[in-house]
Amino acid sequence: MNPPRVGIGFDSHRFTSGRPLVLGGHTIPWSKGLAGHSDADVLIHAIIDALLGALAAGNIGNRFPDTDEAYRGASSVDLLVQTAEVIRRHGYSVSNLDAVVIAEEPRIAPYVEKIRGNIGFALGVDPAVISVKGKTAEKMGSLGAGEGIAAHAVVMLVPL
Repeated sequence: MNPPRVGIGFDSHRFTSGRPLVLGGHTIPWSKGLAGHSDADVLIHAIIDALLGALAAGNIGNRFPDTDEAYRGASSVDLLVQTAEVIRRHGYSVSNLDAVVIAEEPRIAPYVEKIRGNIGFALGVDPAVISVKGKTAEKMGSLGAGEGIAAHAVVMLVPL
């Protein structure tokens, strides 16, 4: 029997004009979006890295490279669905996931339940095993100056 596995993920993106702000598969009304090759969903990217890390299966850049035009503008939720398939093929399921979004603005609390639902749906798990919370950087560094958003995620995988 396979042992439980733990993975940690991190991602960050700068703000840019002319793009929607997508976090956890939800478009948040905001004056700027995040720069990136795909939809730049920093939260989903951190989760994908945590999942792949738990399997020692590389990272988001290996699996969905930004040099591949097939992923230009891609929905990160679609990439998460594909990653969930990889997890299942390896004989695992998500036991729980804890994530934090670091941003001075916008506040994500009003959108957390929708985000948890999106992530749970993409992973094929009950949103009750998913925690998403927002934190500020207390005005310190580039995140504190409002230059972008970062996210951390920790996931535990258990055998199917």
